[in-house]
Amino acid sequence: MANSREDLYAKLKILQDKYSASLPEKMTELELAFKKVQLDYFSEKPLTSLQTLAHRLAGSGATYGFTLLSEKARALDIYLLSLLSNRAAITEVQHSKIRLMLKALQQASLIPDAFSQKLKPNQDNTEERAENHTIFLLESDQHLGEYLALQIGYFGYRVSTFSELSDLVVALEKEQPAAIIMDIIFPKGRLAERQTIRNVQDSRINEVPILFVSSNDDIIARLQAVRIGGMAYFTKPVNVSALVDKLDELTSRQGSQPYNILIVEDDHDMADYLALVLQGQGMVTTVVNDPLQVMQPLAEFVPDLILVDLYMPGCTGLELAAVIRQQEAYLSIPIVFLSSETNPDKQLEAMQLGGDDFLTKPIEEARLISSVSTRAQRSRILRSFMVRDGLTGLLNHTETKGQLSIELARAKRRQAPLAFAMIDLDNFKTVNDTYGHPTGDRVLKNLSRLLQQRLRKTDVIGRYGGEEFAIILIDTDGPTAFEVLDEIRAGFAQILQQSGNVEFSTTFSCGIAVSPNYPDAASLNAAADRALYDAKKSGRNRTILT
Repeated sequence: MANSREDLYAKLKILQDKYSASLPEKMTELELAFKKVQLDYFSEKPLTSLQTLAHRLAGSGATYGFTLLSEKARALDIYLLSLLSNRAAITEVQHSKIRLMLKALQQASLIPDAFSQKLKPNQDNTEERAENHTIFLLESDQHLGEYLALQIGYFGYRVSTFSELSDLVVALEKEQPAAIIMDIIFPKGRLAERQTIRNVQDSRINEVPILFVSSNDDIIARLQAVRIGGMAYFTKPVNVSALVDKLDELTSRQGSQPYNILIVEDDHDMADYLALVLQGQGMVTTVVNDPLQVMQPLAEFVPDLILVDLYMPGCTGLELAAVIRQQEAYLSIPIVFLSSETNPDKQLEAMQLGGDDFLTKPIEEARLISSVSTRAQRSRILRSFMVRDGLTGLLNHTETKGQLSIELARAKRRQAPLAFAMIDLDNFKTVNDTYGHPTGDRVLKNLSRLLQQRLRKTDVIGRYGGEEFAIILIDTDGPTAFEVLDEIRAGFAQILQQSGNVEFSTTFSCGIAVSPNYPDAASLNAAADRALYDAKKSGRNRTILT
């Protein structure tokens, strides 16, 4: 869950205070590393250790409000790198220069910026709001209002109905709905009070999406709806499926999964800062401090983007990027390098070896957020074409099976239950034969939407093929999975599907199997499939838990 601006600022301030308090220890580490250099002028290892410490300070100092510290550390970092490139023993003159630079570094550690806002989150950072499922429906026809409220309600919305505009206005003073559905023409034939609605919208910080329904399909009625602020217009008889589609779009109930960002950074201070800033933008982060331990989180976390420090002991960022890019599954994941490296040739080399961007430490928040969010969004869009079904937007067969293996392995490590369900629409061939394939496609989309709305965002939903769907319910035992899915089954049976002016209903059957009763993906899949077969054989429109 994204932090509020105040909460994020408080956490970042704690990190800043912690960093400031740790500086004496960091200075001691530098002194000890320098003493090892003094004891062995001819070995690269002590000098490399000293350079690594200086490099970390160069990246983290300004981030935590010690700009002068970063400048002095960067100067030392560059000087030590030049000595390492010479591959020669350190002279007395070079030794003295290092000592002077360390002294300057020590003094800089006592001088934070006079006034620093670096840790303050952007004021544009949007606080996460509780998901709003409430819809206000203004409809003078009582029977139509009840019908629309019932059908919309099956898709997870809570509908409050009103027959008078004045009652709706009073309700708006007490509650903010996710959207308003209203008839633009009242029984007396006059246009709805445009100014009243306009005044209501103007008085709010964020306008409420309004969807109009009307018996009129002429340009005048549509124009009036637009002038009042209407964002959609439907003619009666209302196509409920299309109406719910637009509701989902306007209330952002789909496609709102936060970006997953994998941070590979050996500097704990820098990693903590990056994680908190990105979390403040609603992203989910996983931090790996040892690049040699990246493979498991890479496979299980399924990142939309990887942030990698360029210089890390044991494995550089360039080497790690090469390892990642050698694996076909990760070719499309953007890699953004982090470093205090300012040499354009080095940055270009990093980009040529698989990087998508290069962020120089200290990293400006706006640049970090912009680079990460833009590339993560593009990554997710491209990946969706490869792993999602074109009609429903759900995971395809191959990706669903892959996710089952991943989630099952995770459940075993955590010793947690996991339920796997197979769903199949009953007599779907008859629907296609009777009403046509476009109507059949609409039924498939309605079921996929219902599953997405009724299940948790952590659950995995896939279209297994044709009219068959698969669901992975995380941390869920058998009885709970049965209760949830059987409730969805009953609700789906009440939804009126539409084909032109004809309405009909359809049902589905469901089979459920649970781990650890079935310990591997193959046996779990087979058990759920058998349970689905039993549900079909015993009369359809039922759920069976094996």
